[in-house]
Amino acid sequence: MNSPSDAPIQIRKEGPVTVISLHRPQRRNAVDSLTAKLLFDAFHAFDQDSSASVAVLTGDGDSFCAGADLKAVASGDLHTLDPTGGQNTLGPMGPTRMTLTKPVIAAIEGHAVAGGMELALWADLRIMADNAVMGIYCRRFGVPLVDMGTIRLPRLIGQSRAMDLILTGRPVHAEEALAIGLANRVVPAGQALQAAIQMAQTLAEFPQTCMRNDRLSVLAQWSLTTDEAIANEMRGGLQVMATGETQHGAKAFSQGAGRHGQFGPPSSETR
Repeated sequence: MNSPSDAPIQIRKEGPVTVISLHRPQRRNAVDSLTAKLLFDAFHAFDQDSSASVAVLTGDGDSFCAGADLKAVASGDLHTLDPTGGQNTLGPMGPTRMTLTKPVIAAIEGHAVAGGMELALWADLRIMADNAVMGIYCRRFGVPLVDMGTIRLPRLIGQSRAMDLILTGRPVHAEEALAIGLANRVVPAGQALQAAIQMAQTLAEFPQTCMRNDRLSVLAQWSLTTDEAIANEMRGGLQVMATGETQHGAKAFSQGAGRHGQFGPPSSETR
């Protein structure tokens, strides 16, 4: 799967990993209405693709994403959005209101700021280059967070830290991002994409129903009572057991898989 070289969204497959790249270097990968819709469509297609297990979101060139394209906004480029912000509707930055059934990893080089930071927050995991920067830079221009930044950021790093970043708009460099839980990994500059692909390939090797159901349980529990969350977690677990994944893993363990510190998916030889 290859996109035209001039398309604002580039998509390529590396086995079970789908790499989706913002490709607007002349705007530091800022997102206009067309790009937002294409990004939304790309992730919808990924989620529906039975051969795809994990996606990597990145930006071509020296930036992840500079947020909304304010030059386009100034010229009247405002697409029609659902003011209720319904789940799985098109967000201003594209996929930020989507709940996918599979994980997404953000590979961040350069700046992931304003709406670009909200895109990074939407991903399940964030791998930052050691010279990368996040920040609510839109604070300076009166541009609100409407891609769930005010919701996801406090959930990730706590309300006090989130208030600091949201109110001040200050830059957050990779070292601090890792320390406060905003980044999951920090790698040398220029290596974020490759590190994200390697992580995605590792995730793609695990039993997929179990991993996906556990992930969805984590996402669902925010809006559930404790009893509802317990019941939801158990439903997902029973679904996994019904597929045979758990029995296969138990058989692999009984035959020696995972001993002496070994880590990885059960070998197909134990099926």
